[in-house]
Amino acid sequence: MRFCFAATLVASLIAGVAACGGGPSSQPNPPPPVPPGPTPLPAQRTDVVTYKNDLARTGQNLTETVLTPANVSAAGFGLLRFLATDGKVDAQPLYLSGLTVQGATHNVVFVATENDSVYAFDADSGSTLWRASLLGSGETPSGPHGCDQVVPVIGITSTPVIDRAAGAHGALYAVAMSNAGGDHQRLHALDVATGAELFGGPREITAVYPAPGGGTRTFDPGQYEERAALLLSQGTIYTSWTSHCDSAPYTGWIIAYSQTSLAQTAVLNVAPNATGSGFASAGPAIWMSGGGPAADTSGNVYLLTGNGAFETALDGNGFPSGGDYGNSFLKLATSGGALAVADYFTMYDEVGESAADLDLGSGGAMLLPDLTDSAGIARHLMVGAGKDGNLYVVNRDSMGRFSPGGDNVWQELTGVLGGGIWSTPAWFNGTLYYGPSGGSLLAFTAAAARFPGSASSRSSASFPYPGSAPAVSANGSANGIVWAHENASPAVLHAFDAGNLAHELYNSSQAANGRDHFGAGNKFITPMIADGKVFVGAQTGVAVFGLLR
Repeated sequence: MRFCFAATLVASLIAGVAACGGGPSSQPNPPPPVPPGPTPLPAQRTDVVTYKNDLARTGQNLTETVLTPANVSAAGFGLLRFLATDGKVDAQPLYLSGLTVQGATHNVVFVATENDSVYAFDADSGSTLWRASLLGSGETPSGPHGCDQVVPVIGITSTPVIDRAAGAHGALYAVAMSNAGGDHQRLHALDVATGAELFGGPREITAVYPAPGGGTRTFDPGQYEERAALLLSQGTIYTSWTSHCDSAPYTGWIIAYSQTSLAQTAVLNVAPNATGSGFASAGPAIWMSGGGPAADTSGNVYLLTGNGAFETALDGNGFPSGGDYGNSFLKLATSGGALAVADYFTMYDEVGESAADLDLGSGGAMLLPDLTDSAGIARHLMVGAGKDGNLYVVNRDSMGRFSPGGDNVWQELTGVLGGGIWSTPAWFNGTLYYGPSGGSLLAFTAAAARFPGSASSRSSASFPYPGSAPAVSANGSANGIVWAHENASPAVLHAFDAGNLAHELYNSSQAANGRDHFGAGNKFITPMIADGKVFVGAQTGVAVFGLLR
């Protein structure tokens, strides 16, 4: 697979959560002056502790009481400030409201960089509360490994995850890559109030897995990168791993750790035979354009794999005979602390799509809230899409597995996503939002647990590679806004009416004299919205947008 890298939850499913762009970066315009004195904390507070807001990866913050379609316009909304960092921000920022740091209460935005730094900024004043380097003594960030997926250095690429109840003040978990005569991958747990290491960390990431026919596969830290966001579910941190520019041999690793001891608890390789060098015989790696594995309330883990080896010869249970799952939806059971493939779906033409480098796993997975079908039955569905432009809707209770005669899925919408997906979707009020590469942002409104064969609405704005990974802010079911990042130079933040994407409320190119410009674009950027502000990762830091005053 070669592609450039450059609240309250709804329904019973969604549980427990708060709420190669190129060229040198241009410096943003100076922000408006900050009024003297402390900024009052809003009455409604939001925590954003994981990628796309929740374990289902819906991308919706339903506790936003400040920003509405009525006040988000260039007349009164724009760039407040720019939080400068020591490197590129590929991970989505995270946010805790009302956190005590150094004896004072702050709303805090957490930012991770490719130079292996984690910052805690006051979200209202922009001041730096603490900064932690995750480099060991004598180490540097890793290099690009001869490819342009992540450049110029590789440090923290995946979105961390926070547990506010862990440790004395809360813990932020991150995977950092570094080099000192050889590459290291380490899992860190940081105190959110101080940045100090917790739980005896960091933990060096190593793994072995039984190889077919005997022997083992060994995880090589220099062969892989943590691109997909971390998942924290039921006390376990899940990491999942990409390759560097398909440099063989690479396989498909998911490695799990205890959140309290950082001890390794489980290892699964979903491609133990995939040691070839071609698109159809290597991998599959786990990319998902920065999207993270999802989890349901039972602790099952869901993800999409990239193109790669898949055995069309099935065993007696309908699973690939060699255990290789290229271009697949996977449901992983976690009972007893182990990891195992419990169910899967693979398209009927997987071998051909893999050979053509048509990844399913170029896009991220999302679990839908329960939807009632025409017979009144609640359906547990998930969606995914990749380079072939098809939208796949899969029944999580019976995923469809593999059939050479055609796809056995809940619904398949062929070609509705145009130029293909290198991004993750979002959900709000019964509507699914996708941002194809080179196309408009699209909305598909569900009825009786089915989606229409064409978009219900679309933006007039078009999004170049990699498309857009939308996020939604709303106050419950009201005042929905869809936010999308455009990878351009300068980058553009867009805001659309969630009920009609043809109605663009704002974009950061509208104000005169480049008032809201924030530098060159970056890939796989998802805006994060919390307590009246929008945070957007950039080449040299994070842009902060909000109401001007």
